[in-house]
Amino acid sequence: MIQQSTLPVMEHFYTLQGEGSHSGRAAYFIRLAGCDVGCVWCDVKESWDISPNQYLTIEDIVTVVGQTPTDFVVITGGEPTMHNLTELTSALHAKGYEIAIETAGVHPLQGQIDWYCFSPKKFKAPIAEAYTLAQELKVVIAHPSDFEWAEQHAAKVSTSCVLYLQTEWEKQERFLPLIIDYIKRNKKWKISLQTHKYMQIP
Repeated sequence: MIQQSTLPVMEHFYTLQGEGSHSGRAAYFIRLAGCDVGCVWCDVKESWDISPNQYLTIEDIVTVVGQTPTDFVVITGGEPTMHNLTELTSALHAKGYEIAIETAGVHPLQGQIDWYCFSPKKFKAPIAEAYTLAQELKVVIAHPSDFEWAEQHAAKVSTSCVLYLQTEWEKQERFLPLIIDYIKRNKKWKISLQTHKYMQIP
């Protein structure tokens, strides 16, 4: 039986945050395995399933983070809120790290997070808590109807939440011009680019 002091980690690496409010900032990424959202355009589908050999202890995770000069840790997935993050976030905070999470907001958050990036998906409805916790709303645009869908979510988050539109990578030639035009007409939104893909880094 898997003990609570372990988490399934698909991959972990030190890089630059490529998207959203912290874009360009050095960050240690912890990508947890397991996802019950199932976005058809997901570019990390290998993170959906959990293998027994992926489990790392909280101590081991914090140790590898400490081998880099980072002060910022991003917990992503998969869908990270599938897991109890209390021990991990407590251990990271004890070492002085700032912590962000990237989530579709489909499960209650278990753990203490400094920055909650909420990226709702049509494939599974978010829970009400996600709108309350969201400091950053990042909506992926992959269809013309997604603009209206984005506005529906924007109406539910706090007025201090930063609003981002981001094109689905494989459809950016079509939707990037539409996003630019939309933001010029709706100035509450900002654009999020997957700059790590342009830089060809993890």
